[in-house]
Amino acid sequence: SSGINAEYGHEEEVKIFEVGCGVGNTIFPIMEHSDEDAKIFLYGCDFSETAVDIVKSHKLYNKNKCLAFVCDISEKILQIPISEGSLDIITMIFVLSALNPENMGHCIKNLAKYLKPGGYFLFRDYGRYDLAQLRFKNGRCLADNFYARGDGTKVYFFTQEEMDKLFTEAGLVKVQNTVDKRLQVNRARQLKMYRVWIQCKYMKPHSS
Repeated sequence: SSGINAEYGHEEEVKIFEVGCGVGNTIFPIMEHSDEDAKIFLYGCDFSETAVDIVKSHKLYNKNKCLAFVCDISEKILQIPISEGSLDIITMIFVLSALNPENMGHCIKNLAKYLKPGGYFLFRDYGRYDLAQLRFKNGRCLADNFYARGDGTKVYFFTQEEMDKLFTEAGLVKVQNTVDKRLQVNRARQLKMYRVWIQCKYMKPHSS
């Protein structure tokens, strides 16, 4: 936390928004490792009311330090309790892939409006030809690289080029856009699992 404050200046409060916060997988580790006097405010939203209720009932949840709320980020017009141009960091980790591809463009554009100039959008999600994609059976494919899971949720598998297009069309500038390829070995079952994830960091430019 002192690192975050040092990077963004001690005087101003650093505002972080976790999109698709689930039960607070990013919010609470940040709070846990923050000094008492760290000037950090955390926002978190999720489509699931149950998940947001769990976040709000967590022992670390403090209205002076964080705000969790229910939100459908696929909506054309995003209405959230955050001022536009106020966020230092947006995180979106394995969230965008659950949206219908036709909603991804306006989703990223809507969220980018809330970043302040110099603010960062941090992204991680499934890459094309990840093991999870290769395991889908016939009949599960809804559209190119977009699948329905057995539990009714959906998942899309991205390329770097697709992500670059989504972020640059939202007015953001590339800092990092990489493919993270990993070999996971399950020794008990003697399985080799090839994982492919896309990891991105894009910045809202300072107006010239």
